Amino acid sequence: MKRSMFTLVLAAALAASTPAVGLAQAQASTAAAPAQGSASALVLRSSTRVLSTLEQRRAEFKSNPAALKAFIKDEFNTSFDGNYAARLVLGLHGRGASEAEIADFASALADNLTARYGQSLLDFNQRLRVRIKSESPLPGNRGVRVSTEMLRESGDPVPVEYLLRNVNGQWKAFDVMIEGVSYVQTFKNQFDAPLRQKSIRQVAADLRAGRLQAASADAASNQR
Repeated sequence: MKRSMFTLVLAAALAASTPAVGLAQAQASTAAAPAQGSASALVLRSSTRVLSTLEQRRAEFKSNPAALKAFIKDEFNTSFDGNYAARLVLGLHGRGASEAEIADFASALADNLTARYGQSLLDFNQRLRVRIKSESPLPGNRGVRVSTEMLRESGDPVPVEYLLRNVNGQWKAFDVMIEGVSYVQTFKNQFDAPLRQKSIRQVAADLRAGRLQAASADAASNQR
């Protein structure tokens, strides 16, 4: 359950900055609609669109895993600031690294997550809705924090926070915190030891080959 929720919310987070047509379900999930063009508006529209797509195309995705993988990867590549997030994950290990090395690590991490958790998205069906709670600036002009809740048919709401920055006039998500667990911090902690022993290229190769796996939600929860 934790793993499926982590994956489902993360998939929505990866689409947090993709422009999309607003859905009635999204509008009903928040008392005061956020201003058009704001980071909150993009999170609301796009998260709802991803969740709706998963519901509408569930049968197709179950019979065609490649289509599911392509959908998730397309959302990631389009709207998540993967290279910036990768630099944050690498931390000190990324100092002096080339853009090509950073991009290789970011791509390998995305591929690993997609391959490992993509199918579990289809096993989680609670008709989730998104409710925007607030939007606030991050310290140091780094972007904004959008606080939301994932509303389920049963169970308590799941708090989710998106960190976004403006990249050439478009909001891009670079971190997501689910019940206080940060995507960036989770993987920064996990990859610290491997990166002390191997180069960024070698760790990326291990991720692609399956010799190294991105941490599950359970592992992330244990770091809180």
